[in-house]
Amino acid sequence: MQREQLADFLRRRREAIRPAEVGLADGPRRRTHGLRREEVAMLAGMSVDYVVRLEQGRSSQPSTQLLGALARALRLSDDERDHLFHLAGHQPPPSDGTARLARAGLVRLLDLLGDAPAMVISDLGEVLAQNRMSTLLVGDQIGCNLLLRWFTDPAIRATHAPAEVGHHSRQHVADLRAAVGRRAGDPAVAALVGRLEAASEEFRLLWVEHEVAVRRADQKTIVHPRVGPMLMDCETLVTPDQGQHLVVLTPANADARERLDLLRVVGLEEFSASR
Repeated sequence: MQREQLADFLRRRREAIRPAEVGLADGPRRRTHGLRREEVAMLAGMSVDYVVRLEQGRSSQPSTQLLGALARALRLSDDERDHLFHLAGHQPPPSDGTARLARAGLVRLLDLLGDAPAMVISDLGEVLAQNRMSTLLVGDQIGCNLLLRWFTDPAIRATHAPAEVGHHSRQHVADLRAAVGRRAGDPAVAALVGRLEAASEEFRLLWVEHEVAVRRADQKTIVHPRVGPMLMDCETLVTPDQGQHLVVLTPANADARERLDLLRVVGLEEFSASR
């Protein structure tokens, strides 16, 4: 771990980012160049004290999970992200498999989408990045595997309309079938299928039907505990290698638009209160 170089790199990257790039207000009273340390801490989901110690070269070695969160918060390019891992004494994440970080270009797209909830998901269902509206809509899902959660955690199904649950189950399985075909022999794929077969009878029954369909467009009802049900159009954009998906949700009708606007206001009020 190269503490002094790591501290310098993190400090300079923080100072180089404009608040608007990460969805924060850039008011006239701001005296800090770039982001404040507390803003980096909020975006990365870690304590302000740890960010301070990292920038002062006094921290313990950060985990790969913390480095991934910092890379997302600081909007690092792929090369900058790899450099961050090297400075911290870790090997960068592999170019394949489910442990990847979201591509830098996709993370920037999340910011540009602004009020549209969006997330980056691997082809095996792992959530790699979310924008703020996505977190307000479905909660913090980064690091979760949506396939495993869907077939093992009843709580995630409670956020969808009951009449749509069977449809979404089939879509999850058909999309995974397509990934298996593309990545034949990949141990990460085999391990995920094995875990799902062991955990869910529903998955086993659907898996043997061998339905295949890459998910590109859909419509779903998100049931939010604060603002109620919202009918959302779901568009999925796929990277050329089909390894990462950008999923964007937009209101399908006027009622959903009003409820999403209300959720945005609620989120701003909660953020202001926490500040």
